[in-house]
Amino acid sequence: MPVDPSAVIAPTARVHPDAWIGPQTIVGEYVVIEADVRIGAYCRLEPYVHIKRWTTLGDYNEISAGTVLGTEPLDKAFTGERSYLRIGNRNKIREHFTISRGTRPESVTEIGDGNFIMTSGHIAHNCRIGNNTVICSCALLAGYVEVEDQAFISGGVEIHQFSKIGRLAMIAGGVRVNRDCPPFFLYGGLYAEPKGLNVVGLRRAGFTAEQISSLKKAYRLLYRSGLKLEEALARIEAEVATEEARHLVAFIRRSERGITRPRARRDDAE
Repeated sequence: MPVDPSAVIAPTARVHPDAWIGPQTIVGEYVVIEADVRIGAYCRLEPYVHIKRWTTLGDYNEISAGTVLGTEPLDKAFTGERSYLRIGNRNKIREHFTISRGTRPESVTEIGDGNFIMTSGHIAHNCRIGNNTVICSCALLAGYVEVEDQAFISGGVEIHQFSKIGRLAMIAGGVRVNRDCPPFFLYGGLYAEPKGLNVVGLRRAGFTAEQISSLKKAYRLLYRSGLKLEEALARIEAEVATEEARHLVAFIRRSERGITRPRARRDDAE
């Protein structure tokens, strides 16, 4: 059966016959679930949630009131073809948040596992969100943004399309991000600038004192040595031989928009 017998569907909810709802999932009052939606086991949808076509949710997701998932992209290039929103397991998405599906035919917006996404924000078409991130209230992620695992995006942050946020990076409240933010660092300012190592986040993630010390050295070489970008990366590769440093260097080398730099040195990134 498309709706598992153990699922609990409120009498005012509207569930399309072609939708699939897994065991023990709870669908609240006035929820709308469209055709071609698949919702896993043990999910909870609060009242007035709207799950639009071609959206998939895994297991144990909690979706709060007024949230809309799988919206049509806010993109003039969108012509209405089938595209997808895919959400993993154990995510919490709080009130009045919207997430769009992909723009191009058969393309995907992807949300991983264990993310905490707070209120009244938007994740646009074709974004890729990793695992165990925190995206605070009123954050706005434009199209094709990528956020790596365990990143922390504070309230009111605005992220320009195609920008990338690295693993365990922390973006301070109200920051505008228009370049890539390498992993493990703190970013503040009106436009994102590196402010130091995300020591608290690293400790909470179980990083050892030795690992943190190595990343501090990599940060100094990248942002405080006065070296050109390629020279700094070469020094990091030669002098900081850790898995985290290799991930940092690989992230920067993949950057297409360029990485954020201290404002006085921003032009050195080119």
